[in-house]
Amino acid sequence: MRHIQACTDAELPGDRVAFRIGEQAVGWIRPDMLDDLAAFPSLRFAPDSISLTDAQALPEIARALSEQGYFRWRREAFDVRAMPEGPALAQIDRGAIPSFGVMAAGAHVNGLVRDGARVSLWIARRAMDKLLDPGKLDHVVAGGVPAGLTPFETLVKEAAEEASIPPHLANQARLVSHLTYAMARPEGLRRDWLYCYDLNLPPDFTPLAADGEVESFELWPIERAMEAVRDTDDFKFNVNLVLIDLFIRLDLIRGAEATSLRAGLSRGGV
Repeated sequence: MRHIQACTDAELPGDRVAFRIGEQAVGWIRPDMLDDLAAFPSLRFAPDSISLTDAQALPEIARALSEQGYFRWRREAFDVRAMPEGPALAQIDRGAIPSFGVMAAGAHVNGLVRDGARVSLWIARRAMDKLLDPGKLDHVVAGGVPAGLTPFETLVKEAAEEASIPPHLANQARLVSHLTYAMARPEGLRRDWLYCYDLNLPPDFTPLAADGEVESFELWPIERAMEAVRDTDDFKFNVNLVLIDLFIRLDLIRGAEATSLRAGLSRGGV
């Protein structure tokens, strides 16, 4: 439960100002950026909100704020949406997302190996040079959904790049859950919508790190993964949520405890 509470600790709006594109509410602006945002003519200020009148100006605004030191420029565009399944209203660099409180989508894959009743889980260790949570444990495949791609297209792409999983295997992944959360992080507000997949991998397949984002892979009995989530903070923060969902679905957590955790996961909200 502490992992769920950690990922849902953001109070909205708090001291943040609502960010709109036209009439659509899409995020929450950090208060320390307000003075510098006033320099952009495509932004309209109201007492409780800032509205962008020209969606195409958002990348330029974000780049200017990055150059002023508000966040690191990531060189990866993400779509901005008012709702998870809604139309893309604009694009913004990945590094700017927490500062603008914009919702981001991610694809997370439970890489499962089944041997009768025995279930094992492929665990990745994030590279030590990762900007976010270096060295933490992670899913066999996980990644943010960049502009122009669907979550499943992202899954197939990241599977090949991160774990050398070929498309004919990655395409067998099955969507099992959606999870949301709003979390205050050092880099800003994380409002994420996670698409959670199960992928049954053959016993003779071993993932291999391909793009440098993963240091290594290790196959764990599912019980070991559950103990690590329960007793440690070794996993990346949002991976814990996806694994808790998995443990409940596999009936490893039952009864009142499962009901309480499932209610906590459902409260998430973005």
